[in-house]
Amino acid sequence: MPTSTSRLLLLLPTTTYRTEAFVDAASKLGVELVCASERPSALQELAPEALVTLDFRDPVASAETVARFARRRPIDAVVAVDDLTTVVAAAISERLGLKANSLSAARAARDKHTMRRCLASAGVPVPRFRLVKLAGDPGALAEGVEYPCVLKPLMLSASRGVIRANDAREFVTAFRRITAILEDAVSAPADEVRQALLVEEFIPGREVALEGLLVGGTLHVLALFDKPDPLDGPFFEETLYVTPSRLPETGQDRIAAVTRDACSALGLTEGPIHAELRINERGPFVLEVAARSIGGLCARTLRFGTGLSLEELILCHALGRPLESLERERRSAGVMMIPIPRAGRLTAVRGIEEAAAVDAIEEVAITMHPGQAVVPLPEGWQYLGFIFARGETPAAVEEALREAHTRLHFDIE
Repeated sequence: MPTSTSRLLLLLPTTTYRTEAFVDAASKLGVELVCASERPSALQELAPEALVTLDFRDPVASAETVARFARRRPIDAVVAVDDLTTVVAAAISERLGLKANSLSAARAARDKHTMRRCLASAGVPVPRFRLVKLAGDPGALAEGVEYPCVLKPLMLSASRGVIRANDAREFVTAFRRITAILEDAVSAPADEVRQALLVEEFIPGREVALEGLLVGGTLHVLALFDKPDPLDGPFFEETLYVTPSRLPETGQDRIAAVTRDACSALGLTEGPIHAELRINERGPFVLEVAARSIGGLCARTLRFGTGLSLEELILCHALGRPLESLERERRSAGVMMIPIPRAGRLTAVRGIEEAAAVDAIEEVAITMHPGQAVVPLPEGWQYLGFIFARGETPAAVEEALREAHTRLHFDIE
């Protein structure tokens, strides 16, 4: 890649896993980075031209702060690395006149209820849904619900606070549990999202994740991941992602078509998208379309063209550089997000070398450290780490990930 004097603003919440990957991508592409976070960096006084503090809960104020900064050092593109910053990125881009998703589209994709309404009104298949106020009586609300259903917060990610209820008693329990989670969720960007939750129909079937890139309103499918483990509740902890999908080609085409319709309905036109769908005999149903790329460290499973990373692809698109190839490598790949079996304090991790020695395993990345408190779903949102595999077939990748996981042992007090 030729070097460039392009300057890019990267929005990096302190909780993100993805800082290193995006910084490395910028370095490889010769991009000058300005990094923004919601907390002041200890290095900001030493590098004021490269570090900015923004209030991610206030997109308009953030846009004004960056506009003042850009008068001294012009910004060529803005990239959000996760859910918390997608709306802020759109507001900043709009203020600076940069090509990006509109602010209204970013807001629609960020709020699960607004998303459901947009998609349903456009005829995109979604679960039946209703908004319920947290100030209401859960017992009374439970009487008017069809079961099984799923209760979920409007803006939390990583399946945090998502709970299935099979009857009125479970509804009341889930309602109160989510209320407590929202009271404790410092990442919720606005008070209004703490005042209501979404209740929707439980859709049986297989779940998949589609990774895509929007270029001028056209969706390019980068990868379709199967989720081999059943996600039937009561909580919805994602563990395995394997690509390419083993679904029939006709099914994959329908998933891509429905996702394109969903992006169009939301008004999304530029940049990465991560969609979650369920597919059964009735066809695909959209659970979510996020205006950002895949979370955690999962992007390490994806390589394009001659070895380009997903982050390099995203930065190239944001800067308007030519995209040499959007075709994923031919080999199968997968990741296991290592689940937290129980709450407590992590004291030790054993078996890392044994897990890494499994054929087809590329890396075992433990992201929690001894002494750290670990919290499982639905209250928690982090994983113990990630296992990555690459092989000739999706089945071989899945088998390697499962075998490696059995060799890991986590001591939790």
